[in-house]
Amino acid sequence: MTVNDDVLLVHGGTPLEGEIRVRGAKNLVPKAMVAALLGSAPSRLRNVPDIRDVRVVRGLLQLHGVTVRPGDEPGELVLDPTHVESANVADIDAHAGSSRIPILFCGPLLHRLGHAFIPGLGGCDIGGRPIDFHFDVLRQFGATIEKRADGQYLEAPQRLRGTKIRLPYPSVGATEQVLLTAVLAEGVTELSNAAVEPEIEDLICVLQKMGAIIAMDTDRTIRITGVDKLGGYTHRALSDRLEAASWASAALATNGNIYVRGAQQRSMMTFLNTYRKVGGAFEIEDEGIRFWHPGGQLKSIALETDVHPGFQTDWQQPLVVALTQATGLSIIHETVYESRLGFTSALNQMGAHIQLYRECLGGSDCRFGQRNFLHSAVVSGPTKLQGADLVIPDLRGGFSYLIAALAAEGTSRVHGIDLINRGYENFMEKLVELGAKVELPGKALG
Repeated sequence: MTVNDDVLLVHGGTPLEGEIRVRGAKNLVPKAMVAALLGSAPSRLRNVPDIRDVRVVRGLLQLHGVTVRPGDEPGELVLDPTHVESANVADIDAHAGSSRIPILFCGPLLHRLGHAFIPGLGGCDIGGRPIDFHFDVLRQFGATIEKRADGQYLEAPQRLRGTKIRLPYPSVGATEQVLLTAVLAEGVTELSNAAVEPEIEDLICVLQKMGAIIAMDTDRTIRITGVDKLGGYTHRALSDRLEAASWASAALATNGNIYVRGAQQRSMMTFLNTYRKVGGAFEIEDEGIRFWHPGGQLKSIALETDVHPGFQTDWQQPLVVALTQATGLSIIHETVYESRLGFTSALNQMGAHIQLYRECLGGSDCRFGQRNFLHSAVVSGPTKLQGADLVIPDLRGGFSYLIAALAAEGTSRVHGIDLINRGYENFMEKLVELGAKVELPGKALG
């Protein structure tokens, strides 16, 4: 890789038009891969995207003796955990900082090996996502944890046992941790105030196929009855609703027309309602959804992010770019990650008018309201955006910068684009397919 491979030149002002495909959800596929560790037989996972998080988990699984090979169809992986073994600490540590997924290896490794080592964790800097809660949960199951200079060493002197857990907030990561640990724990685990995102439901489907007993109540309570043994699974991952919404926002911001093959209505209903309120148009088909700007003025809205079934925080950043082109004042209240609106400073440099506030605007009070975080925004539009030098701060913010650069007049230099590979499969090839004028310095695309 040369020094310029992480910089993308974007020549803006061209509507994105054409068709792209989204595959399995970034927020499900790596977790389903981890779940294969729990089985006594091979698993087949289909609709797997070629993204960095998948490669990180594949590497970690292979370090622990899991055989991972391509399946019979494109995007299929066969994972064989028959010979799980301890991994070298230095090899595990080589993955430190590249992903937060390693924390989810704890439960499966404790069940299979009786111990686990977890290096320092990476991930997007969008607000506090403390891992202490993960370790507190594992202690409740009976694990012992020793903090070392290079990470955390965990042991399970006896079989882990079920417990009662109430989450202070319906965290997706904490819910996944409980599920992956409780399925082989002795007795019943009751998890209240759990996350119920579509990706969580899909992970439960995976675990049920393996032999787990998991019941979901309507009050965000999940009950897991531990079993003695799990088998393998064959599963097709649900499509990535977050990536689909990113392309939908790109169509809106650039006056484009994009058919997103693989997009599914059921998991995107809240987004689709908001998209229509803003003035975007869509047409739902069996194989995907077409998104386009129908002409005329976009409308300002009041928007509050929330856990599912609310408006997802990962939908917020790409849509904010489109809202810079809406007439009037849009109010955004971010209630999931306290620092997620920090990306707007670069949009202001491009010509947007976005003001951040510490108060809870446009909705109910949230847990950040009294903690001095800039977690609300007022977007005044429409404003013309101008090309600029942009440094990608995180995954969704990074794709949002790409959208802004595509919608802007002139040329932008977008630095740190490799981060987008964490969650967007072949995104540069897709941009070219949609007619975007982009280039890597010294290298032709398309």
